[in-house]
Amino acid sequence: MVCRKKPPTFPVLRQFHSSVASLVIVFIRDMASAPAQQPTLTVEQTRVVLSEVIQAFSVPENAARMEEARESACNDMGKMLQLVLPVATQIQQEVIKAYGFNNEGEGVLKFARLVKMYETQDPEIAAMSAKLKSLLLPPLSTPPIGGAIPAS
Repeated sequence: MVCRKKPPTFPVLRQFHSSVASLVIVFIRDMASAPAQQPTLTVEQTRVVLSEVIQAFSVPENAARMEEARESACNDMGKMLQLVLPVATQIQQEVIKAYGFNNEGEGVLKFARLVKMYETQDPEIAAMSAKLKSLLLPPLSTPPIGGAIPAS
């Protein structure tokens, strides 16, 4: 399968990316507000868990799984959600289950909500959260000035 390696630059994709991110945020908020028991972590504990999650993505086996999923998705946001997000969720689940989060997608969503809550209070958590997001989402480059798309 041949797919272009450079990030998408089309404004429509940027708008789609923003819309998908908004939907994911709403989904996370709704799932995390469910009545199930949520583990309580301190800021310091959250830093440790977030650090371990980020490190888990650099484990060779996990890095290979993520790369394979990204290549299969070919920068298609729909395919990214179908192929990359489940692999990323599994990698995170393996880490956070040791801290009381359930071993299903709901645990990852609750952990994401906890991280989001602490982002505003702790710059280190905010930086690690941004790094984690960069591992999960494809980069988007800005379109050329004037909105013209360069000829291939």
